[in-house]
Amino acid sequence: MAFGRVNPQFRLEDQGIEGLGNVYYNLMEPALIKEALRREEGVLGQGGALLVSTGKFTGRSPKDKHVVRTESVADTIWWENNAAMSPEGFDALYDDMLAHMKGRDYFVQDLVGGADPAHSIDVRMVTELAWHGLFIRHLLRRPEREDLNEFTADFTVINCPSFKADPARHDCRSDTVIAMNFDRKLILIGGTEYAGENKKSVFTLLNYLLPQKGIMPMHCSANHAVGNPVDTAIFFGLSGTGKTTLSADPGRVLIGDDEHGWSDRGTFNFEGGCYAKTINLSPTAEPEIYATTTKFGTVIENMVYDPETKELDFEDDSLTANMRCAYPLDYISNASETALGGHPKNIIMLTCDAFGVLPPIARLTPAQAMYHFLSGFTSKVAGTERGVTEPEPTFSTCFGAPFMPRRPEVYGNLLREKIAKHGATCWLVNTGWTGGAYGTGSRMPIKATRALLTAALDGSLAEAKFRKDPNFGFDVPTDVPGVPDVLLDPRRTWGNPGAYDAQAGKLVQMFADNFAQYVPFIDDDVKAAAIG
Repeated sequence: MAFGRVNPQFRLEDQGIEGLGNVYYNLMEPALIKEALRREEGVLGQGGALLVSTGKFTGRSPKDKHVVRTESVADTIWWENNAAMSPEGFDALYDDMLAHMKGRDYFVQDLVGGADPAHSIDVRMVTELAWHGLFIRHLLRRPEREDLNEFTADFTVINCPSFKADPARHDCRSDTVIAMNFDRKLILIGGTEYAGENKKSVFTLLNYLLPQKGIMPMHCSANHAVGNPVDTAIFFGLSGTGKTTLSADPGRVLIGDDEHGWSDRGTFNFEGGCYAKTINLSPTAEPEIYATTTKFGTVIENMVYDPETKELDFEDDSLTANMRCAYPLDYISNASETALGGHPKNIIMLTCDAFGVLPPIARLTPAQAMYHFLSGFTSKVAGTERGVTEPEPTFSTCFGAPFMPRRPEVYGNLLREKIAKHGATCWLVNTGWTGGAYGTGSRMPIKATRALLTAALDGSLAEAKFRKDPNFGFDVPTDVPGVPDVLLDPRRTWGNPGAYDAQAGKLVQMFADNFAQYVPFIDDDVKAAAIG
């Protein structure tokens, strides 16, 4: 039986998905919460938030992500970074998943990826869990209700956590699987309840499709000056580096917190909501995000709470350090109504340096910007991926390697072309450690990071005095109002300067070793910007 609003010519049966139990099309938030509670998928929290657990998996499973190797994509996928699946394996996976789904209830959300209608795609999400339907309804963009009468999907995503893949039969790595088939316009997810796989599958999809149109897809947050969308800033970074926190500046308009495109028309958000980490979330430092945790319909993932009062514990990471909340963009008071901005005036590359070597901010030349974009140095923060329990230094090209189906140079060259055309200023910002490496030093004070970003975005930092960093060659300010001078020179924050020099030397060599893979594909000016 079908419930809800749907294009009568585009039901699941018309897609060959038959024999299901009840199918709930495009339920709105109250109905989805009601179904989730009825099915005991979660409990009602303060303010009407939905408190859920994702079970065994509390982070993404990037090693279980596969792209089907078909003739149409064989020469364009970055196979060293994307595990291949045979068409035969995918066909068997699809057939077996549909057989598993028969007689079970499913929730369908017909949604949009991309705020710019000239470049958006229509996505049908089919989820086994009602709360997954609520989650993705927040995270993607919601069409007007009347538009659902004509909706047909460009791609369909089926998420069935209770289904376990068979590696031998389905040509995958384990019983957890995320499989993308560009020819069949299908994405299949099985064996994991972690909701982040839903949104990242759509991000990966756009990362493949948009470069063909000359559009730069970006793992970044974005905001613009109040009343001036032309003054747009974007913040590249992996999860845990501060994209959400730093872009939610009450003095600027939030475009989005995680995934954007840069077209000839400007910047546009892919999403309709935010997916924020809540560990140690502060009502003082992040009041807007904190407030969403007690708003109706917000999905609270993997947080410890009082069983009677439902009060959340923001410090208890016994379930995972990757505790999160998902909410619609309009829950942030200064969010953009259009989710559109101008061409970026400032580009910030966020890194979480667990070595404690990098300065809190540095100015990059265009060649240095491409170098650091391709390098994507940061530290994986505890919980964002399975098995990561403490900060782990890593190089994630384009600040999002797990979501990049094409080779890094494709995205790097697009970024370089757009920087050259529109004249953006580029900054590297370290939100990681200072005064020593992880375990010895301390996290960079968020107050100082905010002060430096404010100076960069309002243009005053450009007037500061700069020094040339001896290890990395970029320009570092020596005096910024509101920021202790010692913090701007990381060597001075260490108790033993010789130990800093040794650690810096190790990091420089790590950069050089990692970047060697890109040397055959880049221009001489970027090679000249390379360190080590």
